Amino acid sequence: MGRPRRSLFLHSTFPRFFFYSHSFCTQTSKAAAPFFSDLGDLLLSAALYRSLPSSSSSGSRPIDLSSIPSPLPDSAVLRLLRRPSLSADQKLSLFNLASSLPSFSPSPSSISCLLLSLSRAGRITDLPDLLPFALSSSTIDPTTFSSVLSAFIRQDRYDLAISALDDAAALLDAATAAKILAPSTYCSIMLALLHKSQLDLALPMFEKLLASSSDLDASACNQLLLALRKADMPEEFRTVFEELSKRGFPFDTRGYNICIHSFGLWRQLGPALNLFKEMKSKGSGFEPDLCTFNTVIGALCAAGRIGDALNSYEEMKGSGLDPDRFTYQNLILGCCKSYRLDEAMRIFSEMEYSGTMPSTLTYNTLLDGLLKARKLTDACQLFEKMVADGVRSSRHSYNILIDGLFRNGRPAAAFRLFSELKKRGQFVDHITYGIVISRLCKSGRVSEALDLVKEMEERGLAVDLVTITSLLMGLHKNGRWDSAERLVRHVRDSVLLPSVLRWKENMEASLKAPQNRGKDYTPMFPHIGNLGDVLGLIDRAPENDAGDPGGSGDSVEDEWSSSPYLDKLAENLKSLDGSQFFTTSRGRRIGIKSFDMDMMNTYLSIFLSNGRLSTACKLFEIFESLGSEPVGYTYNSLLSSFVKKGYLKDAWGIIQDMMEKKCPADIATFNLIIQGLSKMGKGDLAAVVLDRFANNGGFLDIVLYNSAIHALGKSGKVDEANDMFKRMAEACINPDVVTFNTLIEVNSKAGRVKDAYKFLRKMLAAGCMPNHVTDTILDFLEKEIEKIRLHKASIRRDEGLNPHGVE
Repeated sequence: MGRPRRSLFLHSTFPRFFFYSHSFCTQTSKAAAPFFSDLGDLLLSAALYRSLPSSSSSGSRPIDLSSIPSPLPDSAVLRLLRRPSLSADQKLSLFNLASSLPSFSPSPSSISCLLLSLSRAGRITDLPDLLPFALSSSTIDPTTFSSVLSAFIRQDRYDLAISALDDAAALLDAATAAKILAPSTYCSIMLALLHKSQLDLALPMFEKLLASSSDLDASACNQLLLALRKADMPEEFRTVFEELSKRGFPFDTRGYNICIHSFGLWRQLGPALNLFKEMKSKGSGFEPDLCTFNTVIGALCAAGRIGDALNSYEEMKGSGLDPDRFTYQNLILGCCKSYRLDEAMRIFSEMEYSGTMPSTLTYNTLLDGLLKARKLTDACQLFEKMVADGVRSSRHSYNILIDGLFRNGRPAAAFRLFSELKKRGQFVDHITYGIVISRLCKSGRVSEALDLVKEMEERGLAVDLVTITSLLMGLHKNGRWDSAERLVRHVRDSVLLPSVLRWKENMEASLKAPQNRGKDYTPMFPHIGNLGDVLGLIDRAPENDAGDPGGSGDSVEDEWSSSPYLDKLAENLKSLDGSQFFTTSRGRRIGIKSFDMDMMNTYLSIFLSNGRLSTACKLFEIFESLGSEPVGYTYNSLLSSFVKKGYLKDAWGIIQDMMEKKCPADIATFNLIIQGLSKMGKGDLAAVVLDRFANNGGFLDIVLYNSAIHALGKSGKVDEANDMFKRMAEACINPDVVTFNTLIEVNSKAGRVKDAYKFLRKMLAAGCMPNHVTDTILDFLEKEIEKIRLHKASIRRDEGLNPHGVE
C-alpha cells in the first residue's frame, strides 16, 4: 500500500521538483551542466508524457504549463518523438502542446521525426498542414520528404504528392531545394509511381529527374523502360530511350536486354540488332549473356525471320552458352507459327536430349502447330507422350485439342471430348464453351449453341464478347434479325450484353443518317496502279537462311567475334524496323484494340456475309471518321469481299491504305492477294509473289498453298501446281480435301487423267473424306475418261479398217 502513495506523491510534486532541478542546473558548474541538463530533459519528458492522451482508463493528466521552463528545450520533446512506443496521435498531441508555448522553437530533427512518424502511420490527412510549415522554415531533410511523398503514393493520393513537390519548389530557397529536390527524391517517387502502375505520372517525374541531374540511377531507368514495355507504349519507350542515349546514359547488361527485347517485341528489329552490336563493342563486362541471346532470338522469331533465329541459336551454342527452356520455347513457338514443324520437332528433341524438361507451354505450342498443319495423328501421339512423361495438361491443352479436332474435320471427336471433360468437372472454362459455341454457330446449329449458353451460365462461367459475337453472327447467318431479343432471353448474366445492344442501336442510327454529299462519287480507297504491282510490297533484301544475311556489305568481319552472323545481320539489314509489311501475328475479330473496333469488325463480317457490301463500307467510313484505326482483320474482311466481287482496283486501294496506316499484312492478306491475281489471270505472277514472300521470312499455310495451286492451275501451269503440292509435303503440312479437290480438278481439266487419279488415290490413302465438291469433280473426271476411251476406240477402229493407211 505504501508504493502507490510514493508514486502519487512523486507525480503530485513532479512539476515543482522539475522547476527546482532546472533552476539548479543553471547555477552549477559547466562540467556538471551536461549531466544535470540530461536529467532535466528526462524529467521534463516524463512530465510531458504524463500529459499525453492514453488509451487507458485513467486518461491523461493535464500539466501545469507555468511550471515548464521557458524556453522549452527541444531535446525533451525530441526524446519523446523518438520513442517507438508512442503512437502517431500521441506524438502529434505532444507537438501541438509544445507549439502552443510561444517560446518553443522546434528543431529540424523534431519536425522530421514527427513527419516520419505520421507518414509511416499513414496519417496523410495531417501531413498537408504540417508539410508547408516544415518547408517554409526550411527544416526538412531529403529522407523525410521522400517518406512523406511515399505515404501519399501508398494511399493513391497522387495529387497530394504532386502538390508537395510544387510547394517544395515554391517555398524553399535554391540551396535547400537542391538538397530536398535531389535526384534521389525524384527517383524514389518515380519508382513508387511505377510500382503503382501510374505511368502517366511517372514520365513527368522522369523529366524532372533529367532536369535535376545528369547522373541517373541505372536501376530506376531500367524499371521505367520495363514498365513502358509491359504497358505496350512503344512511342513513349522510344522517347525515353532516345533521351537517355542523347545524354550518353551508360546502359548496363539488364538495360540492354530490356531494350533489345522491347524493340524486338514491337517488330523494330533494326534497333534491336544495333543495340546488340553496341553492347558487344563496349568490351569487358558487357558481353552478351544467355538472356541477351534469348531476347535476340525472340525478336527474330517475332519478326518472322526464323532462319536467322536458328542460325543465331547455333551461334549461341558455339560461343559456349547452353540454351535454357526460354531459348527452346522461343524457337519452337517461332517454328510452329511459321509452319516449320520439322525444325520445331528437331529443337524439341534437342531440348529433351539436353536434360531440359519440356513444360506444359512447350507441349501446347507443338500441339497447336501440328493441329494447324493438319497433322492430327502426330498431334495425338504428342499428347500421349505428354501424358506418359508426367507433364500436367492444362485447360489450354484441351482447348487446343478440341479446336484442332474441329479444324481437322473431326467434329464428333471434339464433341465427345468436350462432353467427357464436362462429366469430369475439370478442364472446362468459358474459352472451351466459346470454341464449341462458335463451331455450332458456323454449322448453323444456333439453337444448340444457345442451349450451351444456358448451361454455361448455370456453371457460373461468364459469357464473354467472343461468345456473344459468335451468337450474333450465327443468328444473322440464319436470317434471324431479331438476334438482339433472342440474346436477351438466353444470355442473362453477361455484363457485356447491354453494351453490345447499345452499340448496335447507335450503329443502326448512324447508318440511317444521310450520306455525306461531299464524298459522293469519290472512291473509298483511292489507288495508284493495280494489283499486279504487289511485288513492290515485298521487294527488299531477301533472307538467306543458310548464307549471307542481307547482302555482302563492305564491313570487315571480326574473325574473333563470338557471333559473326548476328554482327553481319546488324550491319546489313538496315531496313528491318516497324515498317515491315508482313507480320506473323494473324488478325482477329475480337480482342485487338477496343470494344468499338471489336464490334465494328463483328458487324462488318455480318454485313459482308449477307452481301451488304455498301452497308459495310458505310460502317467503315463512319468509324474511320470518328478516329478509329482499322486493324488487319478489318482490312482483310473488306479485301475478301472486293476480291470475290472482282473489284480488283479497289482491292489494290485497300492494300495501299494498309501501307499508309502502317497496318501490317498477315498471311490472310497475302492469300487474298493470290486470289485476286488469279482472277486477273496472272497465276504465274502469283507464284513469283509466293517465292518472294517465302524468301523474305514469310510462311505458307494450307490455305495459301490451296490458293496458289488454284491460281497456277487456272492459268494453265499444271506442272507448277503439282510441284506446289510437293512443296507442301516438304513443309510438313498435310493437305486437306480442298487441296485434293483442286488438284484433281486442275489435272482433269488439263486432260491429265492419270495424274488426277493419282491424287484421288492419295486422297483416300490419307484418310481425307470426299465431300459434295469431290463428287462433282469426279463426275467431270468420268466424262473426261469416257471421252478418252471413245477417242482411243475410234482410233483403233480406223486403224482396223485401213491397216496400211491406204485411202
